[in-house]
Amino acid sequence: MNCNGCGAVLHFKPGTEMLKCQYCGAENPIEESEEVIEEIDYKKFIDEKLDKEEKIEVVSLQCSACGAAITLDPNIISDQCPYCASHIVVKSGSTSTLLKPKSLLPFVVDKKKAGELFRAWIKKLWFAPSDLKKADVVREKVNGIYVPYWTYDAKTYTSYTGQRGDYYYETVTYTTTESGRTVTRTRQVRRTRWTFASGSVPNNFDDILVIASHSLPKKYSERLEPWNLGNLVSYNDKYLSGFRSESYQVDVTTGLNEAKEKMIPVIRQTIRRDIGGDEQRILTMNTAYNDVTFKHILLPIWISSYRFKDKVFRFLINGQTGEVQGERPWSVLKIALAVLFVIIVIVAIIILTQ
Repeated sequence: MNCNGCGAVLHFKPGTEMLKCQYCGAENPIEESEEVIEEIDYKKFIDEKLDKEEKIEVVSLQCSACGAAITLDPNIISDQCPYCASHIVVKSGSTSTLLKPKSLLPFVVDKKKAGELFRAWIKKLWFAPSDLKKADVVREKVNGIYVPYWTYDAKTYTSYTGQRGDYYYETVTYTTTESGRTVTRTRQVRRTRWTFASGSVPNNFDDILVIASHSLPKKYSERLEPWNLGNLVSYNDKYLSGFRSESYQVDVTTGLNEAKEKMIPVIRQTIRRDIGGDEQRILTMNTAYNDVTFKHILLPIWISSYRFKDKVFRFLINGQTGEVQGERPWSVLKIALAVLFVIIVIVAIIILTQ
């Protein structure tokens, strides 16, 4: 992947299908692949240990500074942690043979745009310290990393038992005091009639996404969604030129279990619709997972950190959509003033309504 003009190493240019030379500015096209992105049959993969699937060898170790799980090529003896920028020397690590990714989403957002998006995100934060928005907080290097994910497809069939609740109304009589006299009145009271329900429901799931890295805070990486997986391209080393890539630490079976957890709320909602009525209770459910397939993919994320008042906060940027998520400081004073304002409003409303 050297420049046709000057021989320097080429880097992928986000948002294009080009490799760009950082020295002479020449651009070299990435050849379009005709390879079809296919799902891998999960059962066959587990039962038959499909050796035909392409593998890669990596060294896994843990950053002593931030605890992130790092994967490196076997020939690398030192590097910089992409998550906290600490220097890493490979003294001991475990070598693993892993499944090679078959597809990826190329970076669309470049480094300059990532910095702009982060600064805009900082300015929009609610209850943030005022001096945070004025400070030039981006001091660490912003790293573009291709992060490993699994996607899962499945057809499910769920048998269930439950209860259906239908509302009905009864007229009840009660006594009250009006103008010093006891009077009898009636009113409508809502009741719920519960009846037994059972049945079976099908669901089809497509591209349930599970991050295969332990290095990123899951609550922030999940908030980077949605990703447009319709733009996946066949894996090509050229898209990785100039960027880091990480190998998976969550295996395909563990990932499937996480995917099933994501499927459960959808299945429960389908059961509730099948039961019908005004309210539903699900007592038991038994789900069969059929035709399970998966893909191992890489997704683009900009990762960095910023320091504010001697504390380090990490942030992530979706390299496709520009969505920003991350850790942030809070202003105790602003929160206290907001709570006080709400209390004053509530007290004022109570006084005015008396």
